[in-house]
Amino acid sequence: MKKIIRRAGITLLVICMSAILMVIALFFNEIRTLATLKKVDDHPMYQMRYYGDYGFDEFLKVGVKSNSDIEDFITKRLLKGLPINLGVIGDGCTAFVTRNEKGEVIFGRNFDFTYAPSLQLITEPRNGYKSISTVNLTYAGYTEENLPKGFSIDSFLTLAAPYLPFDGMNEKGLVIALLAVPEAKPAYSSSKVTLNITTAVRLILDKAANVDEAVELLKQYNIYFSGGIKCHYLIADAEGNSVLVEFWDGELKVVTVPENYQIASNFVAYNGLNIGYGYDEFDRYNRVKSAIEENNGILTEEQAIELLSEIGIYDDNGENKLQWSVIYNMNNLEWKIFTERNKNKLISFQLK
Repeated sequence: MKKIIRRAGITLLVICMSAILMVIALFFNEIRTLATLKKVDDHPMYQMRYYGDYGFDEFLKVGVKSNSDIEDFITKRLLKGLPINLGVIGDGCTAFVTRNEKGEVIFGRNFDFTYAPSLQLITEPRNGYKSISTVNLTYAGYTEENLPKGFSIDSFLTLAAPYLPFDGMNEKGLVIALLAVPEAKPAYSSSKVTLNITTAVRLILDKAANVDEAVELLKQYNIYFSGGIKCHYLIADAEGNSVLVEFWDGELKVVTVPENYQIASNFVAYNGLNIGYGYDEFDRYNRVKSAIEENNGILTEEQAIELLSEIGIYDDNGENKLQWSVIYNMNNLEWKIFTERNKNKLISFQLK
């Protein structure tokens, strides 16, 4: 009887060990990825390095036409069947590209929103450029009551992050940020694959080395506005080239400026239309413009950080809506980010 029990125990142990090894093999890259997830700010803000193939080349063959399409793809490809419910983005943002006192190209960006926990995501795809990007975790379904909790099942939805960047910089020094606008009229061709607004950002970060390549890539796809939130993109590269990409009259429009800096806010700039929401989008734009011109076309990093903290939005009740502010240095590949105007608590990273 003892021998039978011992053999049964050994058999059960072997079965359990085999099951554990199968799970590890199946979720190896997911486990490695979630093991890097850490909280870096109490707002909160997290940081994570993505390991393995997130299937973006496969995604670019099929694209999406609705939120449910991208939810289905992410569920099957990245989340092993765990469903995800994508949220909306919205609200007011400001971005600008200029040079600092060393002549380096810098890109500043505010993301103003209701409560939005965020994630700094590092990706290094086999068939693309390494990048760091910022993800709004509310878009992945996280709330103040439901946040990632380290290495646990509660953090599993962060694995969708490669498909949800709102701004970012790649190893070539190319930066892109999306900003909401009240109106947009994109082109549509049945022969083109359709991307949503965040996977268009992923496309540029993974595949474009400069502004010209970014624009040409965007022209190859239809753009679907997730949640009905329309947007435009400010894109800049390490040479100091910049464009504002907008969608108007069924075409992709490229807005350039004669100045050695460019600013974007929440209004349609193409052809001088200046169609905004009617809040403070023009005031924010003009405050950035004045700050840059008063400094002879440059901003030190400290001035840029101070400016971002000053122009963030408050709601009608005086509550802060500035969720994160980031400065990208496109020449030394350094970025500095802070939350809720807390410019004394900078989080730094260098994309090397």
